[in-house]
Amino acid sequence: MPRSRPSPRRARVGVALLFLTNGVILSALLPRYPEIKAAFALDDARFGLLVVAFPLGAIVAAPVAGVAIRRLGALVVTALGSVLLAASLAVAGASPGVAPFVVAMALGGALDALVDAAQNVQGVVVEQWRGRSIMNSLHATWSIGAAIGGLIGAAGAAASVDLGLQMAVSGALWAVVAVVAARLAVVPADVKAGLAEPVPDPAASPTTRAGAPTGGVRRRAWRLLLPLVVIAVCGTLVEDVANNWAVLYLGGEAGAPAGVAALGLTVVIGAQFVGRLVGDPLTDRYGRDAVARTGGLLIALGAGVAALSPSYPGAFVGFALAGFGCATLVPAAFAAAGRIPGLAEGTGIAIIGWLMRLGFLLTSPVIGVISESTSLRVALLVPVAAGLVAAVLAHRMARGRGAHAP
Repeated sequence: MPRSRPSPRRARVGVALLFLTNGVILSALLPRYPEIKAAFALDDARFGLLVVAFPLGAIVAAPVAGVAIRRLGALVVTALGSVLLAASLAVAGASPGVAPFVVAMALGGALDALVDAAQNVQGVVVEQWRGRSIMNSLHATWSIGAAIGGLIGAAGAAASVDLGLQMAVSGALWAVVAVVAARLAVVPADVKAGLAEPVPDPAASPTTRAGAPTGGVRRRAWRLLLPLVVIAVCGTLVEDVANNWAVLYLGGEAGAPAGVAALGLTVVIGAQFVGRLVGDPLTDRYGRDAVARTGGLLIALGAGVAALSPSYPGAFVGFALAGFGCATLVPAAFAAAGRIPGLAEGTGIAIIGWLMRLGFLLTSPVIGVISESTSLRVALLVPVAAGLVAAVLAHRMARGRGAHAP
């Protein structure tokens, strides 16, 4: 426990530093992927299989994140997981061959899934304690961390710093930050206990608990969770399109010069970052449902503008609108999932995180198949549909929200 008395403001700073640290640790390795590819003498196809170890490790571990959080506590999982994540990526950076690199990356992905769920669980608790929305800005802070990590990696490459040394030194520094941040982010047990409704004990009888059936409570919890999963996947779909298809679309169908088309990802991520900065005050003023509904409509509008624009300036505008629209969907889904009565702590957030990662694996193949059979311009109707689905679900949840909804 910190020596000085915990406070909502102090906890807010601590959980923001946890998000920042998580963004930095992996991103410091990414700019040096070309060196890893060259060192292992891999072609593009084999390198693609190599780096998939990280997301596969995350997919395997994500379902057990809730159990880890309940047994150890969100802050312990975040701090310890960050230390081990930094160590695993340092091992990956120093790996002499493909096999140890794959093992270290798969372990890193598993740890990242646990840390991601735990820091979001703690973020929800701190948000409740503060009484104001903070989830959007926490995710914006993660983006800042990713940018810092990218700069560290780029600087290391430019200075020809040994990759293993860079990852070890950077990882050790940010592991310390994570431990300190976890101490700052403490929410007293008595405060935490009063923030949310108690949830049914999974070990309790499935038919009776305190005189009330728990089967119905659990079924209702899952009915509340499933729309949140879809909304979150709709938000991450835009990120996946930006990562894998925006530059190709701008340079192909939209006719942008190569140097200009390369800015497609930057425009989407930049707009998303701005959307997360303004997302908290908008959420406090208009409500999470209204902001999510508007975000879905902006995704649909933006993807539609990008698909229909005859030239690249209009496509850039469309991608920016879509990036801004998707900014609040994932934070909103996490915040709502963390408050669902009837689910044990961490369960809702862990499930959303797991299915979001599965969605990342499916989005690009679907768009690729549509593009191959028609065109990439037509394939952009996928994010249009995703935005409309998110808007409809957010609207229905707002209309159906009752006294017991999250």
